[in-house]
Amino acid sequence: MSISAHLASAAGTIVPFLFVLSVVVFFHELGHFLVGRLCGVKVDTFSLGFGPELAHFSDRWGTRWRLALLPLGGYVKFHGDANGASMTDDAASAAMPAAERKVTFFGQNVWKRAAIVVAGPIANFILAIVIFTGIFTVHGRGILLPEVEKISHNSAAEAAGFKPNDIILSIDGNKVDSFEDVQRVVQASSGRALSFAVLRQGKDITLIATPQQHSGASGGGLSDVGVLGVEAKAVQANWHIQRYGLVKSFQLANSETWYIVEQTGAYVRGMILGRESTAQLSGPIRIAEVSGEMAKVGFAALLNLAAVLSISIGILNLLPIPLLDGGHLVYYAIEAVRGKALNEKIQQVGFRIGLTFVLGLMILATYNDILRLTK
Repeated sequence: MSISAHLASAAGTIVPFLFVLSVVVFFHELGHFLVGRLCGVKVDTFSLGFGPELAHFSDRWGTRWRLALLPLGGYVKFHGDANGASMTDDAASAAMPAAERKVTFFGQNVWKRAAIVVAGPIANFILAIVIFTGIFTVHGRGILLPEVEKISHNSAAEAAGFKPNDIILSIDGNKVDSFEDVQRVVQASSGRALSFAVLRQGKDITLIATPQQHSGASGGGLSDVGVLGVEAKAVQANWHIQRYGLVKSFQLANSETWYIVEQTGAYVRGMILGRESTAQLSGPIRIAEVSGEMAKVGFAALLNLAAVLSISIGILNLLPIPLLDGGHLVYYAIEAVRGKALNEKIQQVGFRIGLTFVLGLMILATYNDILRLTK
């Protein structure tokens, strides 16, 4: 392969990756920024990326908007903060006049600080809903008819009496429109008997099947999921694009976002409790790889990835780990109950522990990425 071909290939991966990550990070930080401003806090810096500054401009409220060299994140620095993580500069705080302290982050009451912190993850969820709504409205949704082509031997479907050409109409009385709907219900129902309404040769019949437990990919991780043992009849005639009005698209977008939150949350809980494997954790390398693949499929696919990543970032930041937004919220909850903030030294120790955890998680995810590349 020529040098120009290598460069084109690299650009085809890096550019989509930077686009996806920048969109997700920008809206996360924008959530902090907007609610901070709403609460009367002065914002000194809004940075997309870390490190040396590539470009900047200052708005009429005195905020310096900067684009930095290292695009793997970003931050909002409120007035009086020691750094972009909203750590308090105690010496500067003590020397501030009352009027200046009033526009700092640490000068706000605990409820305003909590609102500013939680606004970042909420912005990620809102971004995902907006993206999904746009995709369902403009691009539509690929629907594969839930028609059975093959049944696995010794599977739950075989035991229940499924046959080729059966069309699944509903599960436990809830209508299913696509094979994907069937998969989602089955994956979440390991070991639980489900009632399937099936159309067979023009007649409605009911089959009872109990999905078997299987270790497989679900919700972004390796998880124990339910498996029915049927394969969809993926012929052209069974595929169609379903487009929706704005209201229906918004409803579907909320459902899609909540589904991903549930699945990702279940995986994270299982991983913390030691029930799930960490092998499916992905870092920047894998995200870049997938971004390049989605860009080849089309812009809608790339936006879909941005929505999924935005949800993941929102969930990650809500984990009760010092340094992350969730850790700040834990501190504020303790402060609200005690009536005063935790000792500064205790908070500093917590932030160091949180930093160690986050760095360890990043190293593990990158290690997984490298292992995948070498296979």
